[in-house]
Amino acid sequence: MYLLIGVWGGPNRIYAAIKFFLYTLVGSVLMLVGIIVLYFYGGQTFDILELVKKTYPYEMQFWLFWAFFAAFAVKVPMFPVHTWLPDAHTEAPTAGSVVLAAVLIKMGAYGFLRFSLPLFPDAANSMIVPMLTLSVIAIIYGAVVCLAQTDLKRLIAYSSVSHMGFVTLGIFALNIQGLEGGILQMLNHGIVTGGLFLSVGVVYDRTHSREIKDYGGLASVLPLYAAFFMVFTLASIGLPGMNGFIGEFLIILGGFTASKWAGVLSALGIIIGAGYMLWLYQRVFFMETNQKLIGLQEMDTRRLSHYCP
Repeated sequence: MYLLIGVWGGPNRIYAAIKFFLYTLVGSVLMLVGIIVLYFYGGQTFDILELVKKTYPYEMQFWLFWAFFAAFAVKVPMFPVHTWLPDAHTEAPTAGSVVLAAVLIKMGAYGFLRFSLPLFPDAANSMIVPMLTLSVIAIIYGAVVCLAQTDLKRLIAYSSVSHMGFVTLGIFALNIQGLEGGILQMLNHGIVTGGLFLSVGVVYDRTHSREIKDYGGLASVLPLYAAFFMVFTLASIGLPGMNGFIGEFLIILGGFTASKWAGVLSALGIIIGAGYMLWLYQRVFFMETNQKLIGLQEMDTRRLSHYCP
């Protein structure tokens, strides 16, 4: 990803690539320290199945939980270590943004599920309140910041912060609804956000602009493209019947079980999410048609194959 952003990215690609690298490096070094400690206290083995069988004192679990958390929180990314993501998404090429959204940021949530919860169960159970708090902040903060964005890719990047907040909320609700919802949301977010970044790439290749103000009336110029973008928009806001719905629904159920306030505030995040995505669609595809867009070529078979592999 460092090379994809730094070599083939936008004008500020070097800044974005180095920021991405440094954030990842710091978190990963702390996790490496935690892995070394586990190796010595877990019987000098890296076998996860063997390490899980061991019982660790709570104090050790506490510090190891935070050592692993440093790496996974950066990858998710959780608030407040999320600031590398908008820059990386904005400067990355379209393919890089898709890989980043669909695969890379899921590694953090996978780490919580695969390592943090089974290896440090006592520490994870005692961290429910701060983890739910950080998740809810990410949901609300990411959604509100989306309302102020003028760049298409930056808006979708901040929406990822909000949506991944739902994933961590489900994981640290520590109940079956939340965990299953979090896993589903990881899959669904990768499909939907990847599709949105592909959609931005379609018009960026034609106009070389990601500014929302440079668009308007695209529904009359590129009707087929508008239909695809609408599907991804509705999935992103969690419309029932779309793949974004069931994961968020289960997460909110799990959130209410763990904390009523977490459930209420996460539901508020969905409402704000519907607002910024529908407002984005209105500005880009309706409103007055920008005369510079008239004559743009509709999606061809090659472009359609991106959506229908």
